[in-house]
Amino acid sequence: MENQEVIENGTILVEGNVIKAIGESDDVRIPRAAKLYDLQGKTVMPGIIDVHGHLGNFRYGISPQQQWEYFANLAYGVTTAHDPSSNSEMIFSHSEMIKLGRMIGPRLYSTGTILYGADGDFKAVINNLDDARSALRRTKAYGAFSVKSYNQPRREQRQQVLQAARELNMLVVPEGGSFFYHNMSMVLDGHTGVEHNLPVAPLYDDVTAVWSKTKAHNTPTLIVNYGGVNGEFYFYQHEDIWEKDRLLTFMPRGMLDSRARHRMMIPDEEYENGHILTSKSCKKLTDAGVKINLGAHGQLQGLGAHWELWMLHQGGMTEQEALEAATINGAVYLGMDQEIGSLKAGKLADLIVIDGNPLEDIRSTEKVVYTMVNGRLYDAASMHEIGHADKKRKPFYFELEGDSQSFPFFESTNSFMRPSCHCHQ
Repeated sequence: MENQEVIENGTILVEGNVIKAIGESDDVRIPRAAKLYDLQGKTVMPGIIDVHGHLGNFRYGISPQQQWEYFANLAYGVTTAHDPSSNSEMIFSHSEMIKLGRMIGPRLYSTGTILYGADGDFKAVINNLDDARSALRRTKAYGAFSVKSYNQPRREQRQQVLQAARELNMLVVPEGGSFFYHNMSMVLDGHTGVEHNLPVAPLYDDVTAVWSKTKAHNTPTLIVNYGGVNGEFYFYQHEDIWEKDRLLTFMPRGMLDSRARHRMMIPDEEYENGHILTSKSCKKLTDAGVKINLGAHGQLQGLGAHWELWMLHQGGMTEQEALEAATINGAVYLGMDQEIGSLKAGKLADLIVIDGNPLEDIRSTEKVVYTMVNGRLYDAASMHEIGHADKKRKPFYFELEGDSQSFPFFESTNSFMRPSCHCHQ
């Protein structure tokens, strides 16, 4: 992802958590003490950056030693996640524990609690610039470098959030709630980007011409497509997702079955006029110079990021363009392109090893062999740490005896109905 350069026969040297050297194998000197991995026939690429990933950390108010959602994402090569709507207390504490090594997960960033402008069980009241400053100071104090401006109904309210963010050196990643005119005013007013796709497709030249004059990105989240059928359903319909061993390793069986086995079946033209039509508009924006990011929305942890990547390709992006959306574009969006998003000497060692060549077959991105995050190397199939550590992960709660939801039929009519004592009525 460095200026579209491809090294056909290369060596990459990692020391600590930094890429020390990368280049043609004949040009990279390997220290005698280095541990070597022969990756013949494999592809090394930057870790996937999911800039709109709801990783489930806010849902129950607990902090497990091992959160399966984090492991599922790492197992599928997602090494950085940015959650644009989460519980501030939960996600920033998790982010700190990941940094400390107390939890294992992708690099985790968030806006924290959204600045929601519509009436509901919580609302960020912003009627002047001081209101916006107060809201952003609170968010930044938690540890955020970004803020989610969500459904603030009036344009000057959204502009007040933007002004406060400029003063506090923060990103603003807004959501317009599927309102086209909200989205376009967000682009014109200088937001960092727009979360979710514009709710109309196809996009015409007036939109792409205006957008191309700005630096705003778009994170279309085709997996939850506005204005048409969600792309998520395409993969449930066309594949037996519940048979994927890696998902079953890192996701509770009952949760996967409820999403994948009871599937909606619709004619393929519904998808052509749904997420694929939206994806074609993403390609049009790309051709105009607008950067598109990958955001999998937490619909299916880990594998969903690859679905999003493949759907960008379905709309006409080249393999290279789709891979850039999954890596370097997201790094630029988060202001981290000097640290992550491409493989370059001096950058942080976030990388994945693919069995195959995604520039020839985009579907091969799913075949992650190794995941390295911050210099720590994991066997992606098991998520045991290897390299210099050789540390096995602990079992998840759904892998413990008595808690399994495996077939045949949920371990003979559910594990919780297998008491060790005799009961009397």
